[in-house]
Amino acid sequence: MRHTPHRQALTVGFDLDMTLIDSRPGIRATYLALSAETGVPIDADLAVTRLGPPLEQELAHWFPAERIAEAGDRYRAMYVTHAIAATPALPGAREAIAAVHAAGGRAIVVTAKHQPNAKLHMDHLGLAPDAVIGSLWAEAKGEALRAHDAAVYVGDHVGDVRGARAAGAVSVAVATGPCPADELREAGADAVMPDLKGFPAWLDAYLAA
Repeated sequence: MRHTPHRQALTVGFDLDMTLIDSRPGIRATYLALSAETGVPIDADLAVTRLGPPLEQELAHWFPAERIAEAGDRYRAMYVTHAIAATPALPGAREAIAAVHAAGGRAIVVTAKHQPNAKLHMDHLGLAPDAVIGSLWAEAKGEALRAHDAAVYVGDHVGDVRGARAAGAVSVAVATGPCPADELREAGADAVMPDLKGFPAWLDAYLAA
């Protein structure tokens, strides 16, 4: 059962990578630095074409199982230096969060990214969500969305669609990440748009329904 819109209780969740921010330049730089430090070849250009799932899933393509945890810790530490300043907000990100606040609602970020690094992105870009929840992927995002009574979840990956459905929230998908619009529709997204620039108008219509 989908949530029905209610202006006073509105909470909208947003994914982070490739939904609110273009994290490809910073992630690429971090992978290159990790490769140089560890001596393990990593195709950083390939890695940034499949953002969304947890870091460990990508590291498993390059590191043996016994080294993944250590590599993940090192990546997250290096990320602060190599990725935060290099990462811009995607078009419409500020306006999307502002639209939620203008409607009297709360905007939260629910991401697979390491939570402290996700917060650093928000601070660096001057974005102002009401909460940032990290280290959750796909259906597990539904736990945080339910805890915050989110009516809508916005993301760029089929895993985000699954997270919204797990929470009983409306799934809004943006085709700014690795999943094309048709794939997002087939996964069950309730609305698909090219990017976040159309989100304020969508939210107005949703609240008026």
